[in-house]
Amino acid sequence: MVDPNPFDMEEADVAWCPGCGNFTIWEVLKETLAELGRKPQEVVIVSGIGQAAKMPHYLRCHTFNGLHGRALPAATGVKVANRGMLVIAEGGDGDMYGEGGNHFLHTIRRNPDITNIVHDNMVYGLTKGQASPTSARGYRTPIQVDGVLLEPFNPVAVAIALDASFVARTCSVDPPGLKKILKRAIQHPGYALVDVLHPCVSFNKVNTFKWFRENTYPLEDDHDPGDRVEAFRRATETERLPLGVFYVNPGKPVFEKSLSVYAQDDEPLASRRVDLGRLEAFVREGLKSA
Repeated sequence: MVDPNPFDMEEADVAWCPGCGNFTIWEVLKETLAELGRKPQEVVIVSGIGQAAKMPHYLRCHTFNGLHGRALPAATGVKVANRGMLVIAEGGDGDMYGEGGNHFLHTIRRNPDITNIVHDNMVYGLTKGQASPTSARGYRTPIQVDGVLLEPFNPVAVAIALDASFVARTCSVDPPGLKKILKRAIQHPGYALVDVLHPCVSFNKVNTFKWFRENTYPLEDDHDPGDRVEAFRRATETERLPLGVFYVNPGKPVFEKSLSVYAQDDEPLASRRVDLGRLEAFVREGLKSA
């Protein structure tokens, strides 16, 4: 008899379309966390708004579901307050790269120890099929009737250009490959981007399961993730999309480890006792100088 996965939530009412790539990411994430020996009480999943952002509702762990595009600052705050937690920021390509675009850039700069899983189906699903930041030029929607006029946003290339400490792309049509990369990302000390390509069966009739199988390929075994220039070059390939770990910079300082509040005390901020007297004195001093 197989032991139940501790992250399973049997009572979850999953509101994704049958055949959605989110299902694969959901199942693989639960398996990954269990295989890494993580416990639900050690994990926090933070999301914004969108189909992918429903993920916290479907796993048994700590969760925070906030505003559109705001998962990353909230996830950073959680990690700063309790460094012992495994923090995952999850959302779609619109949520993370559109509404959350500026937070994406500056979270890379800060390098908090969080895993950023982006469900990249190249379309807005929750709002019924508008073009997203990663939609291809010329892609037609009920809103973009003449086709998308802009070049698609390339999150992998942007992350490498900003020296993100871990950058990977994978695809839901390859669950074993997805799991392998998620394990590496979660175990990486610092910000880890995992851009997960997957189909939207309801609103994206171009980038289908078949399209992803025919237009992606794995990076070679001898690809050097320490070579930033080569990683950027590979990230800019567009005829077929490489999958794998593009770039890793293990020496980049981790944000929460650099903060002065932890210089002499490792106790998480979340469990420290608040000295109300000191807080009151601080506020009064501030009011005097205002």
